Amino acid sequence: MTRGGHRPGVQVLLVQGRSEATYWGYEHSLPFVRKAAALPPLGLATLAALLPERWALRLLDLNVSPLDDEALRWADVVLVSGMLVQADSMRQVLRRARQLGRRSVVGGPAASTTPEAFQEADHVFRGEAEGRLELLVRALEGPAVDAPRLLSPDDAARPDLRLARVPRFDLLDLSRYASVSLQLSRGCPFQCEFCDIIELFGRVPRLKSPEQVLAELDALHRLGASGSLFFVDDNFIGNRREVARLLPHLTRWQAAHGKPFDLYTEASVDLAAEPALVAAMVEAGFSAVFLGLETPSEAALGEAGKRQNLRLDPSQAVRTLTRAGLEVLAGFIVGFDADGEDIFERQRAFISALPIPRAMVGLLAAVPGTALWRRLDREGRLRGASSGDQFERPNFATVLDELTLLRGYRTLLADLYSDEAYYRRCRLHLEEAFIPARRAPADVAGILWRAIVGIGLRGRRRARFWRLVAGASRRGVAAMARAVTLAVMGEHMIRYTEEQVLPRLDRAIAALE
Repeated sequence: MTRGGHRPGVQVLLVQGRSEATYWGYEHSLPFVRKAAALPPLGLATLAALLPERWALRLLDLNVSPLDDEALRWADVVLVSGMLVQADSMRQVLRRARQLGRRSVVGGPAASTTPEAFQEADHVFRGEAEGRLELLVRALEGPAVDAPRLLSPDDAARPDLRLARVPRFDLLDLSRYASVSLQLSRGCPFQCEFCDIIELFGRVPRLKSPEQVLAELDALHRLGASGSLFFVDDNFIGNRREVARLLPHLTRWQAAHGKPFDLYTEASVDLAAEPALVAAMVEAGFSAVFLGLETPSEAALGEAGKRQNLRLDPSQAVRTLTRAGLEVLAGFIVGFDADGEDIFERQRAFISALPIPRAMVGLLAAVPGTALWRRLDREGRLRGASSGDQFERPNFATVLDELTLLRGYRTLLADLYSDEAYYRRCRLHLEEAFIPARRAPADVAGILWRAIVGIGLRGRRRARFWRLVAGASRRGVAAMARAVTLAVMGEHMIRYTEEQVLPRLDRAIAALE
């Protein structure tokens, strides 16, 4: 059980749904760094800061701790949050709360897009919380019989993030997480057909002030946090002018505190066309960025409305960012209407030529509420709501024969996450990357020792590990540290593909055959 307050008033247990293993969960890499989960539930910590101070709060993340009946009995109300991939876990919590006679509220991304999927909840809160909690507070402090099921206001106005408060990081045991996180902005100016971010948060990015961001950094620093820090913005450069205004503040804060954080984020690929912005990000302590490259098919990009990826050569963009000091992580998609049977080899060749060790390919899914969902609904092609699981059959009738799509997808993932292919992309990255010196993590000696023993001495990939580290050694200590980090990450990427992804795809293919 995590830490919490003991004030009089409503006793509220905030619960984050559990995720099954994913590529970005790094479940097989976490033992090397002695952590329980990759990221803390920032959404619930953000909500907790907005709830009345007279309420007693506890926060439980099912990704790091189990939920026992004692915690449920303590609560007057159980607030449950999560994404679509966590929906089953969320429903289990809601059922347990009901069995014990506890009121429950469900919120977060899954409830906002598919409120009808959570019949186990007494109440549903849709959308963002800042400035919109009055109805929820009144309902939970009053008799249950008088409270409506929907506890979010009817207005469609998106809240000003200047209303946001410093998240209740103190409710979390930050030592259990490989990375900490904070948020600068919500919203994205682009119109990708498959994306639900613009549906949830709008196309006009809303930002916190630099002072708010620094206050959150101060709070994390006071709690002893250091190391990896994720800016969870879906497009960090959605408002470039404001980001440019923030970065000097970040740089000065990092310098004043001994550069405790190694920053990373997500951005649109056109970041590569902003050299001054990239340089300022690197100076502020950013070392990695996730890009949605999606596909080498210009027809598919145009079909999906991802025109920002058509304005520059994506391969050159990746190399520009890599050479500037940002490791590129990237997402790719197969299953667009424009994809033919050649797309799998085109994706394999495209990805294999790039210095992107961590490349994740997913099947296109129609998420409720997106433009893609609406179009497929009009065309009569929907099969049902997406579960958020990209290794199941698509939730719509595909243009490309479905069996061909699943077989090609399976072959593509097996190729990309073979030992040889992954380590080859690592070498490409290390040959091209500018790798500034960074502050070493607190347990650097322990992490290095566990990597040497687990990968370099006992692991199946030990020969590749030592060749990678030896090659990096010619570029200095920072490059060697990056090589070890990539090897540790690769243990998850490769094992997860072999042990979970491919068998699940084999079962889906067998069912179709």
